[in-house]
Amino acid sequence: MASSHSSSPVPQSNSSDAFFKKEMDSTKRFRPVQSLPDVCPKEPTGDPHNLCDSPSLVADQHRWTIYHSKVNLPAALNDPRLAKRESDFFTKTWGVDFVDTEVTPSFYLPQITKEHFALYQQEIAPREKVHERCKNICTSKDPFDRTLLHTHDKSRTDLEQVPKIFMKPDFALEDSLTFNAVLPWSHFSTAAGKGNRDAASSKLLQEKLSHYLDIVEVNIAHQISLRSEAFFHAMTSQHELQDYLRKTSQAVKLLREKIAQIDKVMCEGSLQVLRLSLTRNNCIKAYNKLKLMATVHQTQPTVQLLLSTSEFVGALDLIATTQEVLQQELQGIHSFRHLGSQLCELEKLIDKMMIAEFSTYARNDLNRPLEDDCQILEEERLVSLVFGLLKQRKLNFYEIYGDEMIITAKNVIKQCVVNTVSQIEEIDTEVVVKIADQMRMMNFPQWFDLLKNIFSKFTIFLKRIKATLNTIRSVVFLVLDKNQKNRDLEDTLQKNSKDSTVDTEVAYLTHEGMFISDAFSEGDLPPVAADTTSQRNTSPNSEPCSSDSVSEPECTTDSSSSKEQTSSSVTPGAVEMMISDDMKLTDLELVRLANNIQELLYNASDICHDRSVKFLMARAKDGFLEKLNSNEFVTLSRLMEGFILDTEQICGRKSMSLRGALQSQANRFVNRFHEERKTKLSLLLDNERWKQAEVPAEFQDLVDSVSDGRISLPEKKPAATEERKPAEFLIVEGQKYATVGTVLLLIRIILEYCQCVDNIPSITTDMLTRLSDLLKYFNSRSCQLVLGAGALQVVGLKTITTKNLALSSRCLQLIIHYIPIIRAHFEARLQPKQYSMLRHFDHITKDYHDHVAEISAKLVAIMDSLFDKLLSKYEVKAPVPSACFRNICKQMAKMHEAIYDLLPEEQTQMLFLRINASYKLHLKRQLAHLNVVNDGGPLNGLVTSDVAFYTGNLQALKGLNNLDLNMAEIWEQKR
Repeated sequence: MASSHSSSPVPQSNSSDAFFKKEMDSTKRFRPVQSLPDVCPKEPTGDPHNLCDSPSLVADQHRWTIYHSKVNLPAALNDPRLAKRESDFFTKTWGVDFVDTEVTPSFYLPQITKEHFALYQQEIAPREKVHERCKNICTSKDPFDRTLLHTHDKSRTDLEQVPKIFMKPDFALEDSLTFNAVLPWSHFSTAAGKGNRDAASSKLLQEKLSHYLDIVEVNIAHQISLRSEAFFHAMTSQHELQDYLRKTSQAVKLLREKIAQIDKVMCEGSLQVLRLSLTRNNCIKAYNKLKLMATVHQTQPTVQLLLSTSEFVGALDLIATTQEVLQQELQGIHSFRHLGSQLCELEKLIDKMMIAEFSTYARNDLNRPLEDDCQILEEERLVSLVFGLLKQRKLNFYEIYGDEMIITAKNVIKQCVVNTVSQIEEIDTEVVVKIADQMRMMNFPQWFDLLKNIFSKFTIFLKRIKATLNTIRSVVFLVLDKNQKNRDLEDTLQKNSKDSTVDTEVAYLTHEGMFISDAFSEGDLPPVAADTTSQRNTSPNSEPCSSDSVSEPECTTDSSSSKEQTSSSVTPGAVEMMISDDMKLTDLELVRLANNIQELLYNASDICHDRSVKFLMARAKDGFLEKLNSNEFVTLSRLMEGFILDTEQICGRKSMSLRGALQSQANRFVNRFHEERKTKLSLLLDNERWKQAEVPAEFQDLVDSVSDGRISLPEKKPAATEERKPAEFLIVEGQKYATVGTVLLLIRIILEYCQCVDNIPSITTDMLTRLSDLLKYFNSRSCQLVLGAGALQVVGLKTITTKNLALSSRCLQLIIHYIPIIRAHFEARLQPKQYSMLRHFDHITKDYHDHVAEISAKLVAIMDSLFDKLLSKYEVKAPVPSACFRNICKQMAKMHEAIYDLLPEEQTQMLFLRINASYKLHLKRQLAHLNVVNDGGPLNGLVTSDVAFYTGNLQALKGLNNLDLNMAEIWEQKR
C-alpha cells in the first residue's frame, strides 16, 4: 500500500532473488521470532474517528489477525518455565530478544575445531593470494552491497531448508496426498505399540515443523523491518486522507445542489419541448406503422386477385415484399403472427399452380395443328411463367416440356398414319384394327408419301420447339445479364464508397444543431444516410392522411407496384418484362439452365429421329425395305438424308439414330444389291459361249457417256423412228473392243455400282468392297471357264479355241481400261483416311494383267506344241517347200485369222514375235539334231529355201509385213 510512497527508502523487486539494500549490522544474529499481531486498523464505519478495537471473525476471516498468532502476551506472562517474572518485561522492546530462549546443543553434530580446516586452508591459500591480487587490481565494491548480499544469501539458505511442498501455490492440507506428505501417518498409527521410540519420532517431526515455522517467521520479520518506514508512514497519513475525503464529499454535495438549481431554471423547459417533439414524432411513426399494417392486411385478397388473372410474378413479388415488411418493420406484431406461415403456404400453392400452368402451356403449344406457322403461342404468358419459375428456383421446369415432346412425337406419327389410312380404300380399318398392320398393307408409293408427310410434320414440330426454347433461353440470359449489371453496379458503388473518406454517421452526430433537429424530423438526414433506410419507411414530415390511404413508398395492391423491377424491352417477343432484383440465382445455375434448355432442343431432334426409326422398323419387319429396287431405295435414302440435314440445321447437332438406321438399311440394300448382280453375273458366265457378240447402240451410248466423264447410267431415250443397228465392235476412245455379251452387261453393272454410290454416299466403302469382289469373281470365273476349260462342261463347248482365248483376253483388257476410271470415281467420294481401301483396285488390275499374260502364254504354248510336233519329224530333203513347213504356215495363217480381228495390231505383232521365237527355237534344235550347219552346202540350201517360204508366208499375213523375224538365229554360231 505504502511501498511506493516517496518517503520509503527501500526499493522493491518482484523477483524471488531480489534483495533490499538497508544498512544493518552484519554481525547481528537473527533468531526466530513469534508472529506479530495485526496493527492495521479497519476502515471507519459511520464516525470517521471511531475505529474498531478488535478484528472481526467474520469480516476478517481471510486476512491475518491477532487470533492467528501462536505466541501472544498472555502466553509470555504465564510462562511456567520462568522462576520469577522479569522486571523489565513491560519496558523492553518487542522483537527477537523479547523472550529468552536457550538452544540445546545437538547430540548428532560433532565438535568442529580449526584442525578440521587445515587441509582446506592449504588448498585454498594459493587461490586466496590470486584473489587478493585481483581485488587490488579491480575496484572495490560497496561494503553495503556485500553485507546485504551476505544477509540475503543467508536468508535464502535458510529458506532452502524448508521443503518445496510448503512453497507450492496450491498447498492445502485438505488434500490427502499433501497431508500424508507433511504428516506421515506412520508416526501416529503405530505409536501405541512401539513405545518411546515412536513418541520420540513424533516429537522430532514436531520440532522439525516448528523449525520450518521459525525460519519463515524470521524472514517475514526481516521483510517487515525493511518496509517499516513505509508502513508507519501509511498509518500516519490515514487520518489526513479521511479529512480530505470529508471535504471532498461536502464539495460534491454543494455542486450537486447548484446543478439541480441550474437544471430546474434553465434546462427543464427546453427538455420538455424536446420530449414533446419526440412524442409527436413517435405518434407519427405509430400512425405510419398502422397504415403499413393496413396495407399488409390487404395482401392476401390482392394475391388472390392476381392469381385469378395468372399474374404469378406480381403475386410472388407482393408476397416477397410482404414477408420482408413482416420481418423488418412489423416484426413482433401479435396480430400478424400467423401471416408469415400463411404467405409461405400461399407461395407453395403458387409454385404448384405455375408448374400446372406451364404443363398446360407446353401441352397446348405442342399439340397445335402442325401447319407452316411456327409462331410462339402466347409469348407474354410464356415469359411470365418462366420468370415466375426462375424466381421460385424451379429450375427443372424444362423437364415437363421434354415429357410433353415425347408424347406429342408419338401422336404425330399416329395421327399421320390414321389420316393416310383413312384415304386408302383398299385398307379396311374394321378388319385390320392395328395401326401397324394397316401401315404394312400400303405399297411403296403410299408408304413413301406417308413417311414424307411425317418428316414434314416433324420439321415444323422441331421449328416450333426451337422458337419456344429460344424464348425461354432469352429470358434466362436476361436474368443473367441483370445479375452481371447488378454486380458491376455494386463494384462501382464500393469503389466510390472507398474514395469517400467522410464518415457520415460521425458528421451527423457532431454537426452543430443536427442532434437537436433529429428530435423534430428524420427527413433532414444526410443523403447517404437517407439512402440506407428502407424504401418503405414513410417520411415523418408528411401530414397524416386518412386511414384508407396508402403511402407511396409502401407496397400497393397493384401487381405492377410490387417490388420494383428492372424493365427489359429486349425479350424475344418484344414484351417488356420487369426482372425482379431478388432472384437469388447464381451465374453458374443460370448458365447450367441455359445449357440444359439447349440440350432439350437436341433431345427433341433425337426424339424425332427415334420415332422415325421405330416407324421404319415397323415397316421393315416383313422385309419390305429389303425388297425395294435401286430407284426406290435411292428415293427413300434421299428423303431420309434430307430430313437428317434439316434437323441438323434446325437443332445444330447431328442425331445418329436415324442415320444409323439408314446405314443399317443401306447395308442390307448393298448386300441384296450385290448378291443380285453377282448371281446375275454368275448366270451369264455359266451360259456364255465366248463368242463375239454384237454391241447394241445403247451400250455404245453408255460407253460414250463414260468417256465424257459421266459415270452414270444414261436416261432412256424415246424410241426413234429408225432403230440403230448393233455394231460389231465396241468403240472405246477410238479403240475397237470385241467383247462377249457378259462383259457388256458387266460394264452396265459396274456403272450401277458407281451410280448407287452417288445416290447414297454413306455406302461408298461397302460398295467399293462389293465391286472389288465382283471384279475378282469375274476374273476368277472367266479364268476357270476359258483357261481352265470349264466351259466345256458348263456350256458344252467342244473345245476352247484360240479365238475364245483372244476374245477372253480382249474382254479382260476392256475391264482393265475402266478400272482407273472407277478408282478415280470412288477416290473422289472417300474420306482421306479411307484411301487405303483403293489398294483393292491395284490388286485387281494386277490380277487382270496376269490373266491376260496367261492367255497370251497359252496362245504361244498352243503354237509351241504344234512346232514341237511338226518340226520333230522335219527332214531336210526335196521337194521344197517341205510338207512340214507348208503345215506350219497353214497353222500360222489360221492363228492369224482367228486373232487378228479380235486383238489390236500391236498385240498381234507381239504375239507372233513370241510365236516366231518359239518356232526358231524348235527349228534350231531340230537342225542341230540333223547336224545341218550353215556351210552353204546342199542341205543348207534346202533349209534356206524352207525358211524363205516360211518367212514369205508369215510376212504376207495382214499387219505382219514389217515384222522383223531375224531367222539367222536358227543356225549355231561358229566358235
